Amino acid sequence: MPKSTSPLRISPDHRYLVDKRGHPVLIHGDTAWSLITALTEAETEQYLADRERKGFNALIVNLIEHKFNGPSTRLGQVPFKDPFDLTTPLEAYWVHADKVLRKTARHGLTVFLAPLYLGYKGGKNDEGWIAETLASGVDKCQEYGRYLGKRYAGFNNLVWMIGGDRNPEEARDHVDALVKGIKEFDDRHLFTAHPAPESTPVLEYGWDNWLDINTTYTYQIVHRKLLADYNRLPTRPFVLIESTYEGEHNASAVQIRRQAYWSILCGACGQFVGNRPMWLFDSGWQGALDSQGSTDIQHLKTLFTSRPWFDLVPDQGHHIVTAGLGEFNGLDYLTAASTTNGSILIAYLPNARTITVDLSQRKGEAVNCWWYNPRTGKTDAGGEFPVLKNQDFSPPGNGDWVFLVDDASLGLSPPGV
Repeated sequence: MPKSTSPLRISPDHRYLVDKRGHPVLIHGDTAWSLITALTEAETEQYLADRERKGFNALIVNLIEHKFNGPSTRLGQVPFKDPFDLTTPLEAYWVHADKVLRKTARHGLTVFLAPLYLGYKGGKNDEGWIAETLASGVDKCQEYGRYLGKRYAGFNNLVWMIGGDRNPEEARDHVDALVKGIKEFDDRHLFTAHPAPESTPVLEYGWDNWLDINTTYTYQIVHRKLLADYNRLPTRPFVLIESTYEGEHNASAVQIRRQAYWSILCGACGQFVGNRPMWLFDSGWQGALDSQGSTDIQHLKTLFTSRPWFDLVPDQGHHIVTAGLGEFNGLDYLTAASTTNGSILIAYLPNARTITVDLSQRKGEAVNCWWYNPRTGKTDAGGEFPVLKNQDFSPPGNGDWVFLVDDASLGLSPPGV
């Protein structure tokens, strides 16, 4: 039975995404940039089935690849007769792309689809389609957009993702024309953008009011950039679209975990993880399917979907967790968020330390406290406490931890196993 992958919509408060029934959707994404070009049909099924089993519900995918496992598919199909003329599509390639996208829908995966990945600005400047975009010109970019809008308007599981590791700059008019062309025939799907690192789509791509979902993309102090994007007006839902990938930049396991937990507790409606060799399906990608990052991120989903994550508000002023915060400009910073009615508090500690929590702001007469282990998905009981001011709590061991406080009258079960 096909999964429910009808186009996502914006919540009434513009803070998160909802499905066709209006239910909140926590974006739990993986990066599969080269999915359409790199894999055989059997390998595509292997990857998608694994990601569905692990609870992922979204992917980042290049509709047309360039440098990394592209531009041709494994069968040698290329997207254009003339790559410097975007109005020369070759049907065999697009039939293949259609087939892959239909498979993602059958596995319940929404695809954040990059129709014209521009590529990182640096080096030989050959990662993406910036040269071909400029050579094609504005009118042909709009015609390419019309082609895409006609072809994919009926696909339920898409979010259009404009750009790709680059700000539009000299291609601004071309990008604008592409979006206008798509929207002539497709008014069903949301739009987001993937800018250059440390940039913000609402500043780089938000000139024509087509941007529905903002994104955070940073390799610097992740929680600072997340909170800045949370506080932007007008309010838009946003996701952590990219930070350090597992297997790159000598990333530690805790780095992959903390940027993911920071994202939700800083107000994002989801996040994407990445892994090399998996994002480009380089040699050894099957062996990375069960990487520690893919396991750890399942524990994150277990935790947040056990509670109304969509109602969490970041504790930016440290009014609830008042001590043991770590360094705001550092990697040990504690992020915390509480539901609007005060019934639930979740805090992430990148390393073990004693924290002070003002329980007097909690709803009810007593609270249940839990310590959730993001490395194992197991929960230790922290005890029941009256709602008094300034209680100290210490995790039951070393490493990173999640502290969870529930209104005791709710009778909620601990997350995990």
